[in-house]
Amino acid sequence: MPEGTLSQKPAAAPTIAEPRLDELALPQGARRRDTIGRLALLAADMAAVVASMFLVTLFPFSDAVFLAWVIAFLPLFALLAKMAGLYDRDQFVLHKTTLDEAPKLVAVAAIFALAVEGVQAIQYTGGSHPLPLWALLTVMLVATRAAARFVTVRTAATERVLVVGDAPTTTLVKRKLTGDPGVNAEVIGRVGPDSDPEDLGDRLLGRVEELPVVLEEHRIERVVVAPTHQGGEDVVDVIRLATACGVRVAVFPRMLEVIGTSVEFDDLGGQMLLGVRGLGISPSSRVLKRTFDTIVTTAGLLLLSPVVVVVAVAIKLTSPGPVLFRQTRVGRNGREFQMLKFRTMVHGADERKHEVLDLNQAAPMFKIVNDPRTTRVGRWLRRRSLDELPQLFNVLRGDMSLVGPRPLIPDEDRLFSGWQRRRYHVAPGITGPWQILGSSRVPMSDMVKIDYLYCANWSLWLDAKILARTIPYVLSRRSAEYTSASR
Repeated sequence: MPEGTLSQKPAAAPTIAEPRLDELALPQGARRRDTIGRLALLAADMAAVVASMFLVTLFPFSDAVFLAWVIAFLPLFALLAKMAGLYDRDQFVLHKTTLDEAPKLVAVAAIFALAVEGVQAIQYTGGSHPLPLWALLTVMLVATRAAARFVTVRTAATERVLVVGDAPTTTLVKRKLTGDPGVNAEVIGRVGPDSDPEDLGDRLLGRVEELPVVLEEHRIERVVVAPTHQGGEDVVDVIRLATACGVRVAVFPRMLEVIGTSVEFDDLGGQMLLGVRGLGISPSSRVLKRTFDTIVTTAGLLLLSPVVVVVAVAIKLTSPGPVLFRQTRVGRNGREFQMLKFRTMVHGADERKHEVLDLNQAAPMFKIVNDPRTTRVGRWLRRRSLDELPQLFNVLRGDMSLVGPRPLIPDEDRLFSGWQRRRYHVAPGITGPWQILGSSRVPMSDMVKIDYLYCANWSLWLDAKILARTIPYVLSRRSAEYTSASR
């Protein structure tokens, strides 16, 4: 068996010609993309600093003074952001998102606001309170950085990706790249075994020992390494070789399907270990999550109460039947509850389900886009996800959470067994990671993994991020793809 392949024995060393040190450079396209991305983020940060320092002077309760020499503060913020790694992350990831770096932005904005306060306290008697500048700068940084990434991702050249692995994994990577609007990359092909019994038409560019040649010939900018069942030492060799060739490397670690990213690095005498957190939420975290749900839901109901009344009246006047639709769903620990929604279908839609079985688009679950049983007002409500508003009362009752696994009907629940049922360690949510991915586009097998990883990696910040991402998802009307069996 040739050395250097994914199927080699762990003890063997690959006989692949290592590139010379003077060849260890990123492809020109990747270097240009990294430079443009960094400059765009830097420009966004500078705009956020100047705008926030000016706007804070307009607050009626602020006595801040806009300094004519504000430009002197710009290098300070750039230095703080660089030290926090805010200009370096994008080059290592395919999906470039601003929400993931929000905690660092909050910290950097706080340090910067305190520094500005210190200067103003010296130059002016008393100065101003740093809280307004800190809050405004944080919001401005998130907004300007998100806009900069939106523009650069859509204007930059498409990133060329090579998969090291088998055909099914290559197909999975293709599907993920195609379905993520925040990624601008395409799979050029793969390297792996000469033959694959599950070859799905993927372009085989060569064997692993030919990797340096393949990378150069096809101008590859990023390699996605998919470990196989043979072992891990060959994967280590492939990663070392790919990085030595000057390309970006991403790894498909199978263990993350179980533990997610909620791990702690442990140094045991120079040997790195991963400390894995147990599945589920601790009692204190459960109290925190419940408190968060109660506060946000109460505020939401107060703000949206006029909308709730208008929708209820519209349903009552345009279609005979009750305003609310009640459906049995499976909640935390497998306990059933009555989930509430605004009725969007004609009265008695359940009895007509057999008429539309042939239109089902998500077997073994039941979902139909443009279900003929939907009323005119119901279609309008679904496009804007307003039919979900009554679920806020389910959250107040404790049956549901704002964020959580997908709530299933009993017939769908019976399809799951074993580890898949661990998704019930937390209450189901009005929204969740499956929702922002496009709920009707997520296969059942992926949905189960997504829910499992949510339970394994829960944090209050994770809930906040999902809620923040749900808002643009709903506004973009992609949520209209989601339809349930009956309303």
